[in-house]
Amino acid sequence: MAADPAVTTPRTRITRPDGTVAELIETRPAASASRGSSRTKARKRALDILFEADLRAVDAAGPLALHIAEADPPVRPFTVTLVEGVAARQVEIDRLLADSLVSDWTLDRMPRVDRCLARIALWEMLDGATSAEVALEQAVSLAQEFSTDGSATFLNGVLARARERIAPGTV
Repeated sequence: MAADPAVTTPRTRITRPDGTVAELIETRPAASASRGSSRTKARKRALDILFEADLRAVDAAGPLALHIAEADPPVRPFTVTLVEGVAARQVEIDRLLADSLVSDWTLDRMPRVDRCLARIALWEMLDGATSAEVALEQAVSLAQEFSTDGSATFLNGVLARARERIAPGTV
């Protein structure tokens, strides 16, 4: 297999005491796997802020303002949009979410992470700037990363039911 001429790999030739020549090739670690798009990172940060607000039982504006002031790391504009959007429509989102749960489940019974991810996804669906499929997929993906083993499947079902309940005129 011929080497790609556009990629040069540093090589060093050494001669061993017995007269044989060895060629040492510098190895480079493989490129690290992508840690997500800018919007995915913004969703993760929004999840952190909304989780904090939910845990403390306070409005999300307080933790958001604190994170913006600390700026470590800086809060992305899309994170601000998500948190403010969820906070502004939380009553509507929670009603839609509660109506989408099976009869023996309540919002309080949902794991906090799942509840916050569902709120983010439902706000994105209601806002309409992100397609419902992308919002649902992102929530499920983040649930796989941050929540319990069964959360991704559970959240997928709840959000799919909620998406069906959203009237075409509201998005």
